[in-house]
Amino acid sequence: MSPTTHASTRPASTRPASTPRPPAPDAVRAAAAAPVVQDNRPAYLAWGLAWLVGYGAFALSSGPDPLVPMPAIVPLVLLGAGVLGALVVSALGIARDARGVTGPAALQGTLFGAAWVIGFVALYLLITALGGQVPDEVVSIALWPAGSALVVGMLYLMGGALYRDLLQFGLGTWLALVGTAAVFAGTTGQYALTAVVGSAGYVTAAALEGRRRAAATA
Repeated sequence: MSPTTHASTRPASTRPASTPRPPAPDAVRAAAAAPVVQDNRPAYLAWGLAWLVGYGAFALSSGPDPLVPMPAIVPLVLLGAGVLGALVVSALGIARDARGVTGPAALQGTLFGAAWVIGFVALYLLITALGGQVPDEVVSIALWPAGSALVVGMLYLMGGALYRDLLQFGLGTWLALVGTAAVFAGTTGQYALTAVVGSAGYVTAAALEGRRRAAATA
C-alpha cells in the first residue's frame, strides 16, 4: 500500500488590509483656518427687490397728484413683505455661512447678526418717539427711508470691515450717503431715489459678488 500523500499548503497572507492614512496635522490646521467666503448675492438681490418695489410704490402713490393712486396700505404692505422676505433670505445665508464655524469666528458672526436687530429696534424707538413729539408728519415720513438706509449702510460698513469685504464696504457707503442725501429731494423724490438708486447699488453689488468670491478663494 502506498503511503498517504499530504498536499502541501501555504499559509494565507496575514498582511493587514491597507487603510487610508489620516491627513497630516498641517493639512487639518490649514482647513480649519481657511476663512469662510460668504455669498451675499441672494441677500443683495432680495433687499434690492424689496427697496425697488416697496419704495417705488410709495413714490408712485405719494404727493398731491400721484402717478398711480392706490390705498395707503398697499405701499406699506409691499415694503413690509419685501423687507420680511429679505430678512428671511439674509438669515438663511448667515446660518449657511456659520455652519461648521466655531470659536471667535462664530461669535463674530453672531454679534454681527444681532447688530442688525439692535439697529432696527433702535431706529423704531427713535422714530416713534419723535413722532409723538414733532407735530409735522413729514418728519416721520422722511425718517423711515433715510433712517433705514443709514442703519443698513452702517451695518454693511461694519460687515465690510469685519470680513475685509471691500464690496460690502462700498455698498454700505453708497446706501448711507444716497439714503440720507435723498431727503433733500422732498417726499416723492426721496422715495424715488431710494427705490431706484438704492436698489441699483444692491444689484451692482450682486453682479460683482461672484468676482469678489473668486478672488477671495484663489
